[in-house]
Amino acid sequence: MKQILIHEVGPRDGLQAESAVVPTEVKLDWIRRVAASGVDIVQVGSFVRGDKMPQMADTDELFRILSKETHRAMLSGLVLNEKGLERALEVGVHLICMGVSASDTHSRKNTGMSTEDATRRIVATALEAKKVGRKVQVSVQSAFGCGFEGAIDEARVLAIVAAYLEAGLTSISLADTAGHAHPAQVRRYVQKVLELDPAAEITAHIHDTYGLGMASVYAAMEAGAKAIETSFGGLGGCPFTKVAAGNVATEDLVHGLQRTGQRLDIDLAALVGITRDVARHFGRELPGCVYKTGPIQAKVTA
Repeated sequence: MKQILIHEVGPRDGLQAESAVVPTEVKLDWIRRVAASGVDIVQVGSFVRGDKMPQMADTDELFRILSKETHRAMLSGLVLNEKGLERALEVGVHLICMGVSASDTHSRKNTGMSTEDATRRIVATALEAKKVGRKVQVSVQSAFGCGFEGAIDEARVLAIVAAYLEAGLTSISLADTAGHAHPAQVRRYVQKVLELDPAAEITAHIHDTYGLGMASVYAAMEAGAKAIETSFGGLGGCPFTKVAAGNVATEDLVHGLQRTGQRLDIDLAALVGITRDVARHFGRELPGCVYKTGPIQAKVTA
């Protein structure tokens, strides 16, 4: 298994479902520290309407500040439409993430568009971003099931993937928005995408709604996924799905990888410290494990 990339989505996916808005300066502190820890990518926020999602209202400001600094990690941002792309380009986002839900119900609740309409629109928007030299990642949301519709036809998921690949969009995230994924399903989907295009760079975004998050992450990695999206403390969940629940915790995944000698370049103690600060800020226990138990130290051999 090749070295897996870690895409920290806590500042976006972790915070978007919170009722209390986190002050910009607090977000900046968390983002800077996560970016310095050795993870590969940090998702700063999403370019949505602030009146619809107040937690993301300062995304433009965050990028304006952070773009003037040097960071160890690449910074990403989520866009939903052409207006979001305009804003992302204006503030200098280098990795632009966008996606389509395989669930028509979830798609309409999240974007106001059907899956078919959203696919056409997102492909066109992604190509515009690539045309001006930005890195683009496209996702299939609700890929493994939907809280509203239940099971999603595998062919429907692969049709969206095929539309991406036909447009030359090969960085693809399979997102478990509702947390319905199980390891065998995740392994099969990753393998099927790689059958469509062996050069595809697959990211797995897995939620732990029903307790199968970490097992599904390992299945994705073993099947050939290149990156995993996680959140500090396991915080987060899509506010537009039926049962919003947390992600796989970044520090838990890093701890597991380091137990087997992988990703020793990441500062696990720093990640644990950030998560403890996040938990203190919200005044509650988060879903993650390692920030509470403390890590088992990895055995490093010369």
